Amino acid sequence: MSETSIKTLGSSGLSELQVRPIAGALGAEVSGIRLSGDLDPQIFAELKVLLHKHKVIFIRGQVHLNDQEQEKFASLFGTPVPHPTVPSADGTSAILSIDSKRGNRADSWHSDVTFVPNYPKVTILRGVVVPPVGGDTVWANTTLAYETLPAPLKIFADNLRAIHSNAYDYAVSHRVASSPEALEYRRVFTATQFETEHPVVRIHPVTGERTLLLGHFVKKFVGLSQRDSRTILEFFQDHITNVDNTVRWQWKVGDVAIWDNQATQHRAVNDFGDEPRLLRRSTIEGEVPVGVDGFVSTVAPAE
Repeated sequence: MSETSIKTLGSSGLSELQVRPIAGALGAEVSGIRLSGDLDPQIFAELKVLLHKHKVIFIRGQVHLNDQEQEKFASLFGTPVPHPTVPSADGTSAILSIDSKRGNRADSWHSDVTFVPNYPKVTILRGVVVPPVGGDTVWANTTLAYETLPAPLKIFADNLRAIHSNAYDYAVSHRVASSPEALEYRRVFTATQFETEHPVVRIHPVTGERTLLLGHFVKKFVGLSQRDSRTILEFFQDHITNVDNTVRWQWKVGDVAIWDNQATQHRAVNDFGDEPRLLRRSTIEGEVPVGVDGFVSTVAPAE
């Protein structure tokens, strides 16, 4: 994997983006760009191509961005949407503060907000306060995960549907009791409960690829017992998050990560103790998933 240069003729003249893949499965660092809401349309178009190719892209050195500029840049991708239950950061319309001091560590595998039908298609995350050691984020490629399943398991996955809920985290039972801050954050997070039935395999609306739609918001599989659901989910999650299918990013202040939330899962690494860690997240409204058989995601009926 070597660095490549992409020359783009924008309104301000010839611009050159440097692209350096940083893992075999997904992920690339892009340099030679200053992010803003006024980004040249040709350069932005190339950025979107890189996003769908690499699934997650990283841009260092964007220390000029503040919340307002981040929101302007995010709006280039579509309609920014606030979190369904957690209030947006002060002074913003749709930025979520990922603040370790308030119990938000996001340390199990998930795609963002899959408990609603049209969950976000793109997520933008900006490093504001970064611990001196630890606090990395890891992403997994859910498209490649589907492609590398044996044929019989692809057929199995194609015919599965899952209930996603913000009141359920299959990974939470593996962890000890949380801090008071984490418990309060979870109370706010689950104050209004959402459940959505999704196909386990969705057709990506841009690339046409098949991608696995799972993660820690999965409550159960439709038609299966809780016990069988847990076993099957753990199998698929182990496959998705195999180290060969991941990329890991070590944050610096001013870094921006942009990922295809319809083709990845991610998690933070909770190894930074009491050190502060603060990131600002923008999410862009996505399309309602469509499965291989044409099933369209829908709000799940109450049990």
